Amino acid sequence: MHDPIATTTKDRIRNFLYENSIFLVAGSVVALLWANLDAAWGHDTYNHFMHFDLRALFGAVHADGHGSHGPTFHFLVNDILMALFFAIAAKEVWEAVLPGGALSDIRKAATPLIGTAGGVIGPAVVYLGGALLLGRFDDLGNGWAVPCATDIAFSYLIAKLIFGPGHPAISFLLLLAIADDAIGLAILAVFYPTAATSFSWLLLTVAAIGIGLTMRRFKVRSFWWYLIIPGVLSWISFYMSGIHAALGLVPIIPTLPHAATDKGLFADDSKQTDTLNQFEHWWKNPVELILGLFALANAGVVFSSFAAGTWLVTAGLFLGKPLGIGLFTYAAVRFLKLELPSGMTMKHVIVLGCIASFGFTVALFVSTAAFPVPGGIQDSIKMGALLSFLAPIAAFGSAMLLGIRPVVFGEKRLAAPRPSKSQAAV
Repeated sequence: MHDPIATTTKDRIRNFLYENSIFLVAGSVVALLWANLDAAWGHDTYNHFMHFDLRALFGAVHADGHGSHGPTFHFLVNDILMALFFAIAAKEVWEAVLPGGALSDIRKAATPLIGTAGGVIGPAVVYLGGALLLGRFDDLGNGWAVPCATDIAFSYLIAKLIFGPGHPAISFLLLLAIADDAIGLAILAVFYPTAATSFSWLLLTVAAIGIGLTMRRFKVRSFWWYLIIPGVLSWISFYMSGIHAALGLVPIIPTLPHAATDKGLFADDSKQTDTLNQFEHWWKNPVELILGLFALANAGVVFSSFAAGTWLVTAGLFLGKPLGIGLFTYAAVRFLKLELPSGMTMKHVIVLGCIASFGFTVALFVSTAAFPVPGGIQDSIKMGALLSFLAPIAAFGSAMLLGIRPVVFGEKRLAAPRPSKSQAAV
């Protein structure tokens, strides 16, 4: 017999796991434990597994290991599966510029957009300045973009706890994070090619976009066809051109049929039936699992990896990010005569800058793109990205020091219903 209470409980547990990125955290923990147990026991099973040539499973590689480099678990996750993560991120950016989207009215978006610029420039300046002072610019300078990212989901969760539901600072942060994502995608494409860029291959992406637009014109509604035909062509184009293949689906996202207006990030759009929202609804939960695999494949660093790169990334995140966002936002208000949303002060901006210091996912991804050789420098940079998990401590600490308390704006706080005895027993 179907038990609706049990089903509801399972749904709540599943939603909690997905919405709080538990798989990302779990993958990170497993990777850290695996790599450090390897180090303690004198083994290297973690790296062997991640970089094992998958062709060997089909007898395509000789037992002695000779042969050209083939696909690995690391490649499968970072270059293929993560393309879906960046496609979801691109979907949020694209919807933000649609009518009604967070970036559609430049007058309202101007202040957080200027704050976004500070949130990118500040960490980069701190990182590069630190590298110069340490005399390590030549070997560490390429990692300047690692501390520039902001993780939307985690930042939203932290901001909601600190500021309270509906607080204007949350909308400010989300707009900043969306713009940060757009800049991050551009930085990854322009500054971190996987090989010498062959622009002729990008003509295939242009063709893929044309195919996608033609499909939309002929009212093709299933997102699967957009992934299978123009999506695959665009991914191949990026891979062959030398631009990171994980960005391969990004140009196809605007070609998917979409609603005329955007309800906003984290709005309840479960009833939206346009192709773009169907794509997100179908892939949102699988992408959380993909992020768990991504963390497993990339977060395996030993604790002895702390080095100059670690502290440069940490300084960029926890010093450069809040300072950049704070100073640029202050300049926008003070000198450009722009305004903060009603209910926000510079105290909220400072705390918001600390919240934005959480940039684990993209920071970890850029770490591998900036320093492709495993071990050594790459591990020290990754350790800095892992330390972004301390952002909630910095955020809650700054909120306490500045006297910021949760406040409910525009909605009533609803008390959770007291569970019945049968629910409590589940």
